[in-house]
Amino acid sequence: MRQIASRENPSFKQWLRLAQNKSGYQRKQGLIWLEGIHLCQSWLQHYEAIDTLLLSEEHLDRPEIQQLRQQIPAEHCVRVPFALMRQLSQVEQSQGVAMVVQRPMHAPCSLQQRALLLDRIQDPGNLGTLLRTAAAVGIEQVYLSSGCTDVWGQKVLRSGQGAHFALALYEGVDLAALIQTASVEVYATSLAPQSQSLYQHPLSAQAAWIFGNEGQGVHPDLQALCAQQLFIPQSAAVESLNVAIAAAVCLFEQYRQQRTS
Repeated sequence: MRQIASRENPSFKQWLRLAQNKSGYQRKQGLIWLEGIHLCQSWLQHYEAIDTLLLSEEHLDRPEIQQLRQQIPAEHCVRVPFALMRQLSQVEQSQGVAMVVQRPMHAPCSLQQRALLLDRIQDPGNLGTLLRTAAAVGIEQVYLSSGCTDVWGQKVLRSGQGAHFALALYEGVDLAALIQTASVEVYATSLAPQSQSLYQHPLSAQAAWIFGNEGQGVHPDLQALCAQQLFIPQSAAVESLNVAIAAAVCLFEQYRQQRTS
């Protein structure tokens, strides 16, 4: 196991840039910073390869840390003083463990099954919740437009609570082209006059859904390509629902209809 003792070490400087992820540094480098025992364990359950496992000296004797170390060759493990690990940590209470891994890249494919399409989602908490909801209803594929916030960012990972590892995530997707070549229907939420009530429309079990930007919704050009536009009946007390809440309502209604049909 290597040891890093100085913040002037070139590797430490790169890890710090990765952890802070300013100006989309992780995405540019094709790397991900995973922090905490749960995320590291989840990664190893789904992907074997890692670049580096960083371990705080103060936490080396913890059973969970020992288990992680046993799964990873010693040449990929680095021992870091507690003070340096605290500088790297992006959470309030560091668990003393982090991983640097290669960003998963899924080959482009056509839309042939139930999936979630996301158009310019900007809030990391919303994006993580959308992924978690998709996984909860059994969706396996999520397509993100280039305008979405980094799907592997720290706040998205924490909000997703492990959902990333149950999904194939396609980034930078041309959603218009994807919808135009899809072999399944795509639904969008809309308040347009021609929209139908979510609860009065029979939802295909294989239909995909598209949800859009927090302030602007799904782009009108994408809405026009969808097979059906639906609205969620609600009180007039508020103008609209948060995108993550709206998606949960729609996806679980589709799930309910599928299970009761």
